[in-house]
Amino acid sequence: MTRRQPSRRPSTVRRLRATSAGLATGLLAAGLLAAPAGAQSRTDTSPSPGAPIGTVARTVGDARFEPGPCPRTPEPIEALKDARCGTLTVPENRAAASNRTIKLGVAIVPAATDKPKSDPVVWLAGGPGDDAVGEAQMAIDGGLNRDRDVIFMSQRGTYSADPNLLCPNIDEFNARSVGLVYDAPSTERLHVEATKACRDKLAARGIDLGAYNDIESAADYEDLRAALGIKQWNLFGISYGTHLALAYMRLHPEGLRSVGIDGILPPSKAGSAATWSSARQGFDGLFKACAQQPACNKRYPNLPATFDKLVRDLEAKPVTTTVTLPGSDKPVKVVLDGGALVNWMTSATHVAPQVPAALDELAHGKPQRIARQWAGGKLSPQAIGRVAHGLAYGVFCSEWTPYETQAEALKGGQETFPTFPRSVQAQAPQLTFLRPDCDAWNIPAAPPSIRDVTRGDIPTLALSGGFDSQTGADNGPYVASTLSRAKVVTVPYEPHVVFATSKCAQDITASFFDTPTTPKTECLKTLEAPEFEIAP
Repeated sequence: MTRRQPSRRPSTVRRLRATSAGLATGLLAAGLLAAPAGAQSRTDTSPSPGAPIGTVARTVGDARFEPGPCPRTPEPIEALKDARCGTLTVPENRAAASNRTIKLGVAIVPAATDKPKSDPVVWLAGGPGDDAVGEAQMAIDGGLNRDRDVIFMSQRGTYSADPNLLCPNIDEFNARSVGLVYDAPSTERLHVEATKACRDKLAARGIDLGAYNDIESAADYEDLRAALGIKQWNLFGISYGTHLALAYMRLHPEGLRSVGIDGILPPSKAGSAATWSSARQGFDGLFKACAQQPACNKRYPNLPATFDKLVRDLEAKPVTTTVTLPGSDKPVKVVLDGGALVNWMTSATHVAPQVPAALDELAHGKPQRIARQWAGGKLSPQAIGRVAHGLAYGVFCSEWTPYETQAEALKGGQETFPTFPRSVQAQAPQLTFLRPDCDAWNIPAAPPSIRDVTRGDIPTLALSGGFDSQTGADNGPYVASTLSRAKVVTVPYEPHVVFATSKCAQDITASFFDTPTTPKTECLKTLEAPEFEIAP
């Protein structure tokens, strides 16, 4: 899961934001409607056994796939050079009487082999709000197309979909917010104003904001499978994409050969309390690894106590500093309070070797390293105008907040970090001011069944990282308890989304899609903790 303020997303230090950023909207013509259900054009035909996937126009029910140009991306993506592309047109709201349709960009990267398997892999992006096509390089660099085509579709609302639900005003507020006290009432007011401005702008375009959720998105992917003429395929979801994958498995299991989920966010427990639990697991994993290295433990003894004291001290008396960021000489004001430190730490497990030294510097009056990292993600060009905040709120505000009370959310912080100030406990990491944001977003709750546990016997690979402070590793055994053919793998010393950072995780994933019942995990035995930076 990733969310930036207001739709706060903790990306790798910032979850490969530069390579997993979404696409653009220029490709898709607004207002075009899908052919009526059952209508066939002269180019419609069922794909022949020898026809590559994605080369034939086809209408199935209310959905239509049309081959065409590849979705435009903010930067060129080498992995898409030989892709077969097009668009899928589907109803915006399948439960409504409206005939309004939306268009979703599709890119199919061919398998690296001359004889690909017939069951491709579908990549489900993180977020909510990332565009899968923009994550293609990550998938291909990890070897996901070794034996199979890999399909990337822009989830509804994302960068290259039409309409998109981007809100640059929110991203611009994120950039300004680094100079504000993180969880102050005045920051909340500005935070919610940005959210409401985004909502009003999207609603004025006639967009049905209640139609951007997992139920509709899962149906979009199932429509794509039918329109491409694929009997069975495999899913691979990262971060929020695991949330969508688990919903898809429950709603449309018939076309799934196997499912890989990495950085697991179960719909049945998603919410503010769960983010506190995940943060605790990731922090503790990193602190324990330092304690087990004699040099790190000697130089930075009792890191948990250092971190805890810093959170309390900064919340009582925030520190203000000025930093310059790479590529700019302009000074940036940064305010660090307890809430900011917790959220920095949630992302900083992606640069784990630096964390002990950075915390020690902060404790000794040198906040610049943490301030630079905290501000750098929010002021990066890759942080502006790429994330579909409207999709993020569509998921959060229909599927999460209606099924978790404010008291339950607060209790999650109190039980997990009992010594933190109440003002910090009240704002879950990654989800600051979520409840007032959702009040402003004002969409209906999803059916209670959206919170159902996913059950079944679809072969599933449940991947987690030992340092994952965004979606805790205990989510692997949790989802596996109701999936009879699940294999749980925790890759030690790795942060959120292990496929992006671990060759071992990539090898395990490849072996899983080869033989879903017996993935090869021997490489786990060779992994060692990172060598932590030791300051003089």
